[in-house]
Amino acid sequence: MTHIVVIGAGQAGLSLVAKLRSAGFDGDITLIGAEDVPPYQRPPLSKAYLLGDMTEERLYLRPAAFYTDNNIDLRLDTRAVGVDSAAKTVALSDGSTLHYDKLALTTGSDPRTLPAAIGGTLDGVFGVRDLKDADAMAPAFTSGKKLLIIGGGYIGLEAAAVASKLGLQVTLVEMGDRILQRVAAPQTSDFFRELHTAHGVDIREGVGLDRLLGNDQVSGARLTDGTEIDIDFAVVGVGIMPATALAQSAGVSVDNGIVTNDHAQTSDPDIYAAGDCATLTFKGQTIRLESVGNAIDQAEVAAQNIGGGDVTYTPKPWFWSDQYDCKLQIAGLNIGYDAVHVRMGDKGQSHWYYRGDTLLAVDAMNDPRNYMVGKRLIEAGRSPTPAQITDPETDMKGLLKP
Repeated sequence: MTHIVVIGAGQAGLSLVAKLRSAGFDGDITLIGAEDVPPYQRPPLSKAYLLGDMTEERLYLRPAAFYTDNNIDLRLDTRAVGVDSAAKTVALSDGSTLHYDKLALTTGSDPRTLPAAIGGTLDGVFGVRDLKDADAMAPAFTSGKKLLIIGGGYIGLEAAAVASKLGLQVTLVEMGDRILQRVAAPQTSDFFRELHTAHGVDIREGVGLDRLLGNDQVSGARLTDGTEIDIDFAVVGVGIMPATALAQSAGVSVDNGIVTNDHAQTSDPDIYAAGDCATLTFKGQTIRLESVGNAIDQAEVAAQNIGGGDVTYTPKPWFWSDQYDCKLQIAGLNIGYDAVHVRMGDKGQSHWYYRGDTLLAVDAMNDPRNYMVGKRLIEAGRSPTPAQITDPETDMKGLLKP
């Protein structure tokens, strides 16, 4: 009987094994997870869960009975430590070895950390990647505490929003010229800077961390402009790296992620990859899509092909972020944009990215209707003129008509 082993019990891993069973695969399935809890949602960790608005059980993607009912061997608190692709075996942290017929790597990503030399290992310095991280930092989110957030990406901004709502004094430092510089246009950066400043967050751009101060417990920070601030704890959000060590041990191609083709297949025809750890080709460019949508969709394509199908994966990028009472929704990828056009709405606004005459992406802040219009236009390969986008009289739904 065919045995499929999936390494990485996150969104992609769960989606893959669930799709295998729903598509009729009746062989053996083993899902290996390094954490001691079943697959769960990660996005709420820096939002609803940290705020206390969501319990741990609500994070779980499926109830415990799902795995037994579907004959999925879920091995928690277990790490895969090596892959022998010639022998088709996976070595596990408990000393055992599993044989596979097909292997799927859904290993996700690892957060970048601060070096110990600048205080990165002091007590009170937290990352935001998994449930243990969120549980460890939650008690520190107490009104009046002084928090330093290092990094002005979405994770840092979401943590700042939670902290501000809970009454903390928040300072956020971003080494780049502006927050969200890597992922968004200046207009979107401006929107979120104003939003956070209005909620009392002290945002310092073009300023990095020189070092964290303290003996065992962090107590302060020296910034690259020479200023020193007193803090009670720090949250680090300086990006992630794809988890590729197992792929490298298996000998498959790795290039800023596990290289996959349009069938979610690696350079080894019996090994597949999906989610944050995998690179793919999108409109002629090799990219990684760090999103829930991609983790689900690519994993389901991998499952169908592992089961004997011939399904091509066409990414449809979409993302979201919740900060205060603002819901940001993003459709498409803004890589290579040369102009941004702003459409103002009654309750929100949207930013439309163009390269020449081609619509690439949309950032919509509290503007769900225009987000959906933009998403459908991008997926259909259609580009209204910028004049149509910025004209308040334009019937946006009408742009979808043939």
